Amino acid sequence: MAGTGPLYMGFDLSTQQLKGVVVDSQLKHKHEAKVDFDADFGEKYGIEKGVLTNPSEGEIYAPVGMWLEAVDLVLSRLREDGLDFSRVKGVSGAGMQHGTVFWSQQAESLLSSLDANKSLVEQLEPSAHKDERKGAFSHPDSPNWQDHSTQKQCDLFDAELGSPETLADVTGSKAHHRFSGPQIMRFKSKYPEHYKETSRISLVSSFLASVFLGKFAPIDISDVTGMNLWHIKEGKWNEKLLALAAGSTEGVAELKQKLGHVPEDGGASFGQISKYFVQRYGFAQDCNIIPMTGDNPATILALPLQASDAMVSLGTSTTFLMSTPQYKPDPAYHFMNDPTTAGLYMFMLCYKNGGLAREHVRDAINGNKTDRSWDKFNEVALATPPMNQKSPSEPMRMGLYFPRPEIVPNVPAGQWRYEYDPSSNKLNKISAEQSVDADARGIVESQMLSLRLRSAALVSGHEINGEKLPPQPRRVYLVGGGSANPAIARIIGDVLGGAEGIYKLDIGGNACALGGAYKAVWGCERRGKQTFEELVGERWNEDAFVKKVADGYRKGVFEKYGEALRGFDAMEREIVKATSEGARDNADVFMEPKN
Repeated sequence: MAGTGPLYMGFDLSTQQLKGVVVDSQLKHKHEAKVDFDADFGEKYGIEKGVLTNPSEGEIYAPVGMWLEAVDLVLSRLREDGLDFSRVKGVSGAGMQHGTVFWSQQAESLLSSLDANKSLVEQLEPSAHKDERKGAFSHPDSPNWQDHSTQKQCDLFDAELGSPETLADVTGSKAHHRFSGPQIMRFKSKYPEHYKETSRISLVSSFLASVFLGKFAPIDISDVTGMNLWHIKEGKWNEKLLALAAGSTEGVAELKQKLGHVPEDGGASFGQISKYFVQRYGFAQDCNIIPMTGDNPATILALPLQASDAMVSLGTSTTFLMSTPQYKPDPAYHFMNDPTTAGLYMFMLCYKNGGLAREHVRDAINGNKTDRSWDKFNEVALATPPMNQKSPSEPMRMGLYFPRPEIVPNVPAGQWRYEYDPSSNKLNKISAEQSVDADARGIVESQMLSLRLRSAALVSGHEINGEKLPPQPRRVYLVGGGSANPAIARIIGDVLGGAEGIYKLDIGGNACALGGAYKAVWGCERRGKQTFEELVGERWNEDAFVKKVADGYRKGVFEKYGEALRGFDAMEREIVKATSEGARDNADVFMEPKN
């Protein structure tokens, strides 16, 4: 028998796919569908891995028309999956962060008068890539987060308020190639006519919300903090940075109008769904559009992450997310507003060297690149004492393992090994000739010590069974490929702690879409001032998604890594100084297996 209760829809518009997920009021998964851009539209749009490239300028971008086609296609696939659209009472979602969409002067009138018998793309983007622009967009493409065409603009953003530190203090991050402020600045310079014809600049998340709303949707209170334009503590656009992006103080008012007002409440409905979707798909007329947010903020909603919980994504790169009430920005990482709860922030650290660095060590231990087994790596990692310190009188051994250039800290590719004596605070560089086996534990320790060093000011003490524990995360959740490895999980617990332990989170590949769907439930069903954490906490079935995989805090071991932090910090500083002075021979060549 078909259900009758309300349903809620969440979308995730990422580089390579548009996913749609449907849940009920109790957050139970009901339907899902996806569109793969390469498989479904690759030939038509000439894309590869979801994007077009212009290598000579470092540009990486996607055609907006393709995203419109994807919206119609994913809804058709949800209908084929049996979704009764009339039960959908709320829609929210996520978009990849920082990307900008440039709407034309006639866009809003086109959005509000769509014919349900025609597709979105034929009405909103009829001109595709022709020189003469028609339809809803003043520019056909949206820059992707992988774009790196804005170094000149980033240098100006970092200098505008005095230093990268000041820019991070005001906006939550130093300047980055992908951030919207530098991108808008370059867009205005390269396409002055398109900029002039732009009535509204959306982020990817607010673009998607606008399509469903049938008029311009505001930028979300969390996603706006990935632009290098928003003053986080004052909760408003920063006029100096707007002037920089616009090219003059005279252009500030115009740019502010193009960007629009940003509401503070991440759960307040933008209004009811466009009649186009009511007529074409059978949505209920009273279906609400709840603010859509960025992909990283949506990830913390899918958990849902509580204050002082940490999430470590162990993929090709390493990403560290924390929800925290403390705002302590730094150029090495990102602070963003929490997408639902005022006074909470999302702390994010991104590393280029993650799984690849661990795999290099695994291959060296196995002696070849064809044996992908982690058994030997795990065995020697767990047999090696913390910091490879066999007795208290011996020095600790530590290192950095970067097969790729790294941004945190900012150093070229290479490998460095040191010995550190905590009693004398002496640090000595050593040769790469040591047994490669020690690197199994060393690589995981190195990656986790970097996380602990940079998150130390954000964690607080906990009390478990009457015992007061030193400052550390309440829980550490692991996601991504490396999360299935028991040795890695154990060492993460040793280094980072985790008052309640280390947990593996398994919500499939739909975290962002699920976070969006949960946000829709909260926006439509919250009672009074009920927070997202309160509502979702009551309904979320933790046992279905979370499994404890290792202990966290171990007395004595956690404190030993605390001693190591001082040496690790000094080692990083020494390597940064040496490499920035051109002493490239400071690094050893990254290890290679013997055959």
